[in-house]
Amino acid sequence: MGEWRKILHVEIQALGHPDAGESLVRYVELLERWNQAYNLTAVRDPAEMVQRHILDSAVIEPFLAKGLIADVGTGAGLPGIVLAILQPELAFTLIDSNGKKTRFCRQAVAELGLENVAVEQARVEDYRPVERFATVVSRAYASLAEFVSSTRHLLVEGGTFLAMKGAYPHQELNELPAGVRLVAVHPLSVSGLNAERHLVEMELQRQE
Repeated sequence: MGEWRKILHVEIQALGHPDAGESLVRYVELLERWNQAYNLTAVRDPAEMVQRHILDSAVIEPFLAKGLIADVGTGAGLPGIVLAILQPELAFTLIDSNGKKTRFCRQAVAELGLENVAVEQARVEDYRPVERFATVVSRAYASLAEFVSSTRHLLVEGGTFLAMKGAYPHQELNELPAGVRLVAVHPLSVSGLNAERHLVEMELQRQE
């Protein structure tokens, strides 16, 4: 077993998911293989993928609530596929407009046997779900205002936005649109990653 595989198993066990290690290893192997042809991520080294993609996604798992979850701008399935492996009892929909990335996600879902994941190729602004989501999560958006404005139609009233950010987004928090309430900004610690990480939790307020 390669060193990065050992590290992934150890770190995922430390996060309380000892049974998820093998599926996450297979996901990294798939991502590395497809990345050579399709340029899914700028990160090439599997050890770096473990830190910057897998563990970075996994640390937000404790903040997931029950109900349907959408991962918008999922790219190569981040954080959605990682979270779906860790939380097999929750249903995830991965949304991205990029065809090669959604093809990879579908292949990964099939090879990993993830029955709790659906993949949709669509612009998030145009996507209309049959049933609205309890949570919308993303690590892809440039600004919080853009994130909530382009995804609020996906959420149930009282639903949760989870935005993965680097440094504490002071300015962005001042620019949140009406109807969205800041719940908390959670500092995150990613093992081996010497960089700031925060999870911004917001609520779509109910219409009176």
